[in-house]
Amino acid sequence: MTPTTRSPSDTLVHSYLYLRRAIGLIGVALPAVLIIGKLLVEGGGLQDSISAYFYTDMRGVFVGSMCAVGAFLFSYRGYDVIDDVAGNLAGVAAIGVGLFPTAPENPSSTAQVIGVTHLVFASIFFLTIAFFAIFLFRRTNEMGPTERKLQRNRLYLTCGVVIIACLLAIAAVHQFLQAQTAAIHPELWLEAIAVMAFGFAWLTKGEAILGDVVPTPAAVVTRA
Repeated sequence: MTPTTRSPSDTLVHSYLYLRRAIGLIGVALPAVLIIGKLLVEGGGLQDSISAYFYTDMRGVFVGSMCAVGAFLFSYRGYDVIDDVAGNLAGVAAIGVGLFPTAPENPSSTAQVIGVTHLVFASIFFLTIAFFAIFLFRRTNEMGPTERKLQRNRLYLTCGVVIIACLLAIAAVHQFLQAQTAAIHPELWLEAIAVMAFGFAWLTKGEAILGDVVPTPAAVVTRA
């Protein structure tokens, strides 16, 4: 039997697919891992946000995951310069979110400054990944979109809109409803939804979801 060989271009394509899937898997899994992991390891109630898990026994998971996402985004190369710039920007922001924690309760002046830095990095991260989903991921080559590509584009758009909607909802809660809704931790759930939407967008980009169906030789012969 002749061994199957893979061309360098095929290897590169598969590497990028696996990279995108790795980014997506971290995004989809992170909220559940943090929430459930903290309950199992440390006990107690929910935190007010995803970022607040920095102050729990799940700190290593949170920081490690954000740094891993940042490193993956740094290594991501898209179809154009704008993809590379957006990937680098999101990568810096992801690492910044992990290394500069959100402000704790009753923060010192230094902790407040670090907390503002965290907020800036988080905003850049979410806005950039929404930009990926709404604009960059939905582009199509000159051959035109396949049916699966059209389906993926709808999912990308949905994920991007969900991320933006969650950001707006978080801002509205902080501005108008923070005291009234504190008991149900709305920021935690909205951040979790946004992070998972980010994850699903990248899993889809890695064709783990709605991947193009490549016809087998037998199928081609049958159709012929």
